[in-house]
Amino acid sequence: MLPAQVGELLGRLRAAGGRAWLVGGTVRDLLLGVVPRDYDIATDLVPAQVARVLPEADHRHADLGACRVPSANGPVAITSLRADGRYGDHRHPDSVRFVREPEVDAQRRDFTINALYLDVERNEILDFTGGRRDLAERTLRTIGDPRRRFQEDALRLLRGVRFAARFDLEIEAATAAAMVETAPTLSVLSPERTFAELCDAFTSRGRGHALRLLVELGLAAVVLPEVAAMRGVTQPPVYHPEGDVLTHVCLVLDHVPEGDLGLAWSAVLHDVGKPPTWRLAADRIRFDGHDALSARMADGILQRLRASTELRDLVVEICEKHIHFAALPQMRPRRRERWMRTPHFRRHLEFHRADCLGSHGKLEIYEFARATLEQLPPVEAPLVVGKDVLALGIAEGPDVGRLLARVQAAADESPTPMSRDEALVLLRDMVARLRQG
Repeated sequence: MLPAQVGELLGRLRAAGGRAWLVGGTVRDLLLGVVPRDYDIATDLVPAQVARVLPEADHRHADLGACRVPSANGPVAITSLRADGRYGDHRHPDSVRFVREPEVDAQRRDFTINALYLDVERNEILDFTGGRRDLAERTLRTIGDPRRRFQEDALRLLRGVRFAARFDLEIEAATAAAMVETAPTLSVLSPERTFAELCDAFTSRGRGHALRLLVELGLAAVVLPEVAAMRGVTQPPVYHPEGDVLTHVCLVLDHVPEGDLGLAWSAVLHDVGKPPTWRLAADRIRFDGHDALSARMADGILQRLRASTELRDLVVEICEKHIHFAALPQMRPRRRERWMRTPHFRRHLEFHRADCLGSHGKLEIYEFARATLEQLPPVEAPLVVGKDVLALGIAEGPDVGRLLARVQAAADESPTPMSRDEALVLLRDMVARLRQG
């Protein structure tokens, strides 16, 4: 399972007089029979020696004894064995000391399952912290004092949740208690780093469980307080027999495709507007306007986490329209077709399926929409185009698009097909009314 280029790097380090091991998550994944996401190497060569052996590497973090070498399987991380000083910023060690003993290096790592060293040449695993036992017993445990481990590096809190969910591990009691206690330190992380870790958790195996752990351990209260507020918010059982809003959201997250970042964040945020809009009406629990509020809140949350505009736009659109599927079979055919021809409709449809499977489980509207989508005729030419608007004396700008959209909307709502001549008459009337204010 070892890529040739990784084996070559191990060989070059050994040829220079050093020892070298595969380490951390790489060994963990190999023991689980999983193809590693990343390849990490530890060596007893100091950074200056590594730089001479691997001049092609990126050595910008040589002060921490780390470098990266590009490979066909992604960058290979190579670290010199070290012991860390104190962590003044809850993220990076203030100082490091390079050592020769892997058992010393193991003590600075986060979890026992990530402190395994594999000597490929001897086919021997070095385990100084009980990682193999914990892996066999499906236990997530920090190395040493868990409170100290999390205070050293706040990112370990989010990583711990991701590991527990992805590998279906039980978090050891003292480790879980320390996560709850040190959760406030997450506030020191940059938005970008927090977002990257959450993205990984929400697109990996066990993603729904990861979200629940974030809430139950108090981590979401720091990084996603709006999501934490969904816990315990009741819903009408006729539509949501699964339970509260958080339970629903976790189930939806499990049902969106693994690795789909847009649908993952849509799952997490599509009902974030329910807690503020909850009310007990005469007939049932209602969440009036939660779709529009969820869209606005999702936009704010993703901006806070420095998400890309492209991702924000998609998530906001799905949040805004996710309840529109209930009316889709009753829509006028032209209006329904117009929505189905929008660029992201297939993503909307996939999300609707997950939304249903995470609640009542009924897929009739999904099947109707999918069948209707496949039967759509070829796209017809628009009745009016931009040059028709410009020919009526309207200057280039947003008014052109608005007028075209209004004409198209009127055509979609018309009980009989509208001809181009009728559309031009309507356009001239709209332009006249625009000039009259």
